[in-house]
Amino acid sequence: MTDSKLHPVTQTSHKVERSTRTSRVAGFLGVILLIILISFPYWGGRADMRLMVEIFYIMALAQMWNLLAGYGGLVSVGQQAFVGLGGYSLFILTIFLGIGPIWTIPLAGLIGAIVSLPVAFVVFRLRGHYFAIGTWVVAEVFMLGFAKVLPLGGGSGMSLPISVIKSIASSRAVREATVYWLALTVVVAVIAIVYILLRSRHGLALTAIRDTEEASQSLGVNNFRAKLLVYIFAAFGTAAIGALIYITKLRISPSAAFDLNWTTTVIFIVVIGGIGTIEGPIIGTIVYFLLREPLAQFGSWYLILLGAIAIIVMLKSPQGIWGWTVKRFDLRFFPVQRRLLTKISERQER
Repeated sequence: MTDSKLHPVTQTSHKVERSTRTSRVAGFLGVILLIILISFPYWGGRADMRLMVEIFYIMALAQMWNLLAGYGGLVSVGQQAFVGLGGYSLFILTIFLGIGPIWTIPLAGLIGAIVSLPVAFVVFRLRGHYFAIGTWVVAEVFMLGFAKVLPLGGGSGMSLPISVIKSIASSRAVREATVYWLALTVVVAVIAIVYILLRSRHGLALTAIRDTEEASQSLGVNNFRAKLLVYIFAAFGTAAIGALIYITKLRISPSAAFDLNWTTTVIFIVVIGGIGTIEGPIIGTIVYFLLREPLAQFGSWYLILLGAIAIIVMLKSPQGIWGWTVKRFDLRFFPVQRRLLTKISERQER
């Protein structure tokens, strides 16, 4: 006689999730924000447009430093070497080779990547704070070297000729709008490329290296190769952004191009925003510019106050503002980790 009773059967299914509901909503809102930013030159003021350009290139620089230090574990205080190199590449390529200013941005990045190879094989011999000091020394060598090149203005620097400036656009209004769209394109491209990189196998390797180098190496990760690729990519991005910066400034000098403030600013931004996250540099840049205007009136106390704010944030939340937000509300706008979701269902069988 057949048993007609129903017996509960438990089934377990697994699913790997790479996006969240929050990230999908953030993506939709991001598209709307991007459309608004693209249209900004048609309704925004010139002063506001110049401020937005500065916000864009500082945010892009912060993303590059965050990739280098937050994921690659390479805490550099000499990234101004590639900012200056990119800026001078712009002047050399436009004035001496006749290349259009816009095309110099990727070419400056390529020059930065090529130069980073011999630099890497020098500084990679150093560890910890010695590595940080070594990168700063390299930046100082770059500054002293360019100060000796008389065709580039020596220590006093040089300005872009009027003909080069007008090659962007003959009208000032169109030129400023073009530079704005160029800066917007650069920051969006940087964020997108970093996001894609961190979601790839190389991104998983970087995360493993950041957490523990010994364990990652035991799992077959080539630590030196992964760090070298990140260093070259960060040099490429930083040099390209450097060319963009000096398209907006129109004048360059060794002391300004290789100024340590380029690196200290992005370190402050990444620390208060949240190191090791894509959202951190975005939040940190917004906070930095919100603080800069009211604090600038304090003169020489400005940097001291920024440092005090950074210390307070590190004491209260070592992971930064975004790290605290994730811990408190579990929000992730740019999820790069894979989540294993387990679903247990029960059905009745005879």
